[in-house]
Amino acid sequence: MKITPLEIEEVESKAGNIYEAVVVAAKRARQINDEQKLEYNQRVEPLIKADDDSDDTVVSKDKMNISVEFEQRPKTTESGLNELLADGLEFRIRNENPED
Repeated sequence: MKITPLEIEEVESKAGNIYEAVVVAAKRARQINDEQKLEYNQRVEPLIKADDDSDDTVVSKDKMNISVEFEQRPKTTESGLNELLADGLEFRIRNENPED
């Protein structure tokens, strides 16, 4: 896995400051992770039901292929940052004073 350095100024320019940019990218990464987890569970569930009567110590080839496919996907933090840098995210800052 290669590590790509980012210019802090470029990330900071996408939000009010660097901390807001990091929070926005992290929240998006969490959303992507939840979506991928749901997709993984939906794809593996039929295989788990089929394997209930077989030996639990043996991992099926289908489950292994699905796991490898998900491992090869880009990391969610990288995806969240890329979406932020490509202006693919819309976000708003919550007001601390609700009456405003």
